[in-house]
Amino acid sequence: MRNVFREQLKLLKDMMIEMGALVEKAIALAIEALEKQDTSLAKKAVAFDAKIDQKEKDIEALCLKLLLQQQPVAKDLRTVSSALKMITDIERIGDQAADISEITLYLADTTYINRLEHIPKMAEATAKMVTESIDAFVKKDLDLAKAVIEYDDVVDDLFITVRRDLIELTRADGNNGEQAMDLLMVAKYFERIGDHAVNIAEWVVFSITGKHDKG
Repeated sequence: MRNVFREQLKLLKDMMIEMGALVEKAIALAIEALEKQDTSLAKKAVAFDAKIDQKEKDIEALCLKLLLQQQPVAKDLRTVSSALKMITDIERIGDQAADISEITLYLADTTYINRLEHIPKMAEATAKMVTESIDAFVKKDLDLAKAVIEYDDVVDDLFITVRRDLIELTRADGNNGEQAMDLLMVAKYFERIGDHAVNIAEWVVFSITGKHDKG
């Protein structure tokens, strides 16, 4: 029975990696679509949300199977229960990548009021956080999980910069206001992606230590 459990636990980790890869791709498509104002890429990013939702359901089913049929010991129980918590945040990241792409579709035929500079940096930073939080879970790397939590400051600082720049553009020309609000919403979605990555990392810490210190 333990061998079967170990195989299913490995399958769980593989599926978590696959779900992480899907959201990484969704983020990459979302920011590329935004930068290029490419509606085709934006629609692809939106379509990824359904794949992410299905992966969440598959992982949830496996976790429940492990909990009900295998009766894992304390450490393994934390791993499985943490995965159940993590997939909720991963799924929300997929939603937010889709939301960003919906805004891109709306902005596709407009001229940007300013060159996108800090929003792509937010996308890069949040994608890094997502990747590393899931890597930390798979590898049981406590230091990496803590590094993800600390890295959120980078995303928060970038958001503050984006907000400041957009406020200045709106003050300079009131006609910039509507698009500034849309781009601020994009930045806010990336900030939320960073927050979800922090949540994932905090559940990784719990899976390893048994302590869940909400930041």
